[in-house]
Amino acid sequence: MKKNAADEFVQVRKDIDQVDSELVDLIVRRQQLTDKVGTLKAELELPLYVPRREIELIEKIRLSAEQKGISPDLVEDIIRRIMRDSYLSQNKMRSQVVQPQSRKVVIIGGKGQLGSLFVELFNQSGYPVDIIDKGDWPQSDAIIKNASVVMVAVPIRVTNQVIEKLTNLNEHCLLVDITSIKELPLKAMLAAHKGPVIGLHPMFGPGINHLAKQTVVVCQGRGESHSQWFIQQLQTWGASLSFVDAKQHDHLMSIVQVLRHFSTVVYGYHLKEENIDLDKVLELSSPIYRLELIMVGRLFAQDAELYSDIIFSDQQNIPMVKRFLQRMIDLLEILETEDKQKFTNRFEEVSNWFGEHAEKFLHESNQMLAKANDVKR
Repeated sequence: MKKNAADEFVQVRKDIDQVDSELVDLIVRRQQLTDKVGTLKAELELPLYVPRREIELIEKIRLSAEQKGISPDLVEDIIRRIMRDSYLSQNKMRSQVVQPQSRKVVIIGGKGQLGSLFVELFNQSGYPVDIIDKGDWPQSDAIIKNASVVMVAVPIRVTNQVIEKLTNLNEHCLLVDITSIKELPLKAMLAAHKGPVIGLHPMFGPGINHLAKQTVVVCQGRGESHSQWFIQQLQTWGASLSFVDAKQHDHLMSIVQVLRHFSTVVYGYHLKEENIDLDKVLELSSPIYRLELIMVGRLFAQDAELYSDIIFSDQQNIPMVKRFLQRMIDLLEILETEDKQKFTNRFEEVSNWFGEHAEKFLHESNQMLAKANDVKR
């Protein structure tokens, strides 16, 4: 009996290996098809990422999985991972189908991390691209001449200084900046240039290879009709555009970026001063805390000057940070007085404020935690 079970066990393992091999073959076949789609999208100048198409595909896949008695979450996770790789592959295929463009692009700071990404994107789409770096200013007038778009991609601390030099652009040239603050650079561009102006904030960090599903904030300045081609190009690259007023953007970024980064720096500084044994902490960590610690460590693996520029970008951010600290003190006082009921009341007030988003975030975080646990070493 045991021998029969042992033989069956070996055979089932062979069957599993065969299925795994077939899965790889199917993924290869799917990759070949998506590569073809990427080429056709480039020829037809269609967007790399179409939200409605992705939503419909995921809904269809989940329904099919449910009908066949397997976990829709499992299937969705697999498909999304395959799709993420497909966007990267399609982006590479698009670079092989260059559409000749007559518009000249100049990127100031095009050798930096974000500037070089846009240099690559414009090059892949067939635009003639010139770069102005630190030593190129004596020739800048000649480089900028007849440019259709000039993009300022320099650190925040020198952005306005650079913009103030751009007074000789032709009247139809689109002037764009890509810094993480918008109100002051937008005012500077409007003062320096009489033509079309747009402020952009790409909401992603270093390491991005394409714009599919990446959020780019757009703050309109002047001449919307003359900048429509540029907006369409961002969408063709797959970017998800969010249009917002520059002042509102900066207020929201004081929370999304400045407060978040500042509190992360403080937390990392606190761990360092406490001389925490990180290896032991990781060994004892739950998946949620491990993920939180990963995000803290991620920040400190990057450029200190970049995050300093963001945090120090606007003195108006200081009152926001002070209000945050005051609320921490308020809760600390509740802790000191051991008023657990009052603490619970505060917790429930915030829970009610989050409303249905709380459950949505719980679901999304569970998916993230499962993936974080998969890569745990």
